[in-house]
Amino acid sequence: MRFADYAKLYLTAGSGGAGSVHFRREKYIPKGGPDGGDGGKGADIVLKGNPHMNTLLDLRYKKFIKAPHGQNGGSANKSGKDGEDVVLEVPLGTVVYEFETRRYIGEITEEGQELVIAKGGIGGRGNAFFKSSTHQAPRFSQPGEAGEEVVVEIELKLIADIGLVGFPNAGKSTLLSSISAATPKIADYPFTTLEPNLGVVQLSDFRSFVMADIPGIIEEAHKGKGLGVRFLRHIERNNILLFVIASDTDIEAEYQILKDELKNYRQDLIEKPRIIAVTKMDLQPGFVLEDEPELDCPVVYISSATGHGLDELKELIWKTLPKVHE
Repeated sequence: MRFADYAKLYLTAGSGGAGSVHFRREKYIPKGGPDGGDGGKGADIVLKGNPHMNTLLDLRYKKFIKAPHGQNGGSANKSGKDGEDVVLEVPLGTVVYEFETRRYIGEITEEGQELVIAKGGIGGRGNAFFKSSTHQAPRFSQPGEAGEEVVVEIELKLIADIGLVGFPNAGKSTLLSSISAATPKIADYPFTTLEPNLGVVQLSDFRSFVMADIPGIIEEAHKGKGLGVRFLRHIERNNILLFVIASDTDIEAEYQILKDELKNYRQDLIEKPRIIAVTKMDLQPGFVLEDEPELDCPVVYISSATGHGLDELKELIWKTLPKVHE
């Protein structure tokens, strides 16, 4: 399935139905009182969390969405029927903003959670509502309120246990494909990964966790350079950050640049638990570095091509996960 993490929608909620102007008329009651019913409420447009979805692709084909109106009120004090809400299922991690102002509307993080993103109008009152001791035969009613019209931006921030962070060609996609069933595109040129990929990593004893391969980050990504903040936002929902750095680079320098980019994008990202995976160790004689770098978090030396260190890495990740929820 094609991945999509952004959608722009033009929404029009349903308008409320008009109240009725009607008077009771029966064979032996030629001049009955007012009995016009109220109009029904216009339909809302609602987002609903679905944990089995992982893309906003469906919304790309629903750019303009209009919800049904409420029905008008009827005679005999019959209220009009409410419009049926339009419910759009979205993945967990979906965030909604008003397009013009970037005003935060809300987010979906739990299964079945609902969020109204465009409110339907209230139905108008029928003339029966306005009857009083001094005005016993009102010949007017209320129109229904108009439904809310709004343009929204919907973004998906992937929810995963582990987020892979690294420069293009650091070996993130190869690592994900080596320890999960995910099949990301892999090649030896920059920005092979243009869309985040999710994979479920299985360990022994029915243990598992979800890993997200985030497209490569480059220096000044927080300013929009390269693929920029379009992908940095996916890191926000990951519990642990796994920095992936190739063994044939300046490991300490690359690690510092990656940390700076995350910090400049959002300060709290750098406070998440961190692990470093030094990849492509099969390029080093005896799978050993001559000078091991001095780093501020646990380091595992791996080779996705040969499997070297992968079990150690998976176990370290599993041991780190409980600390996230303490």
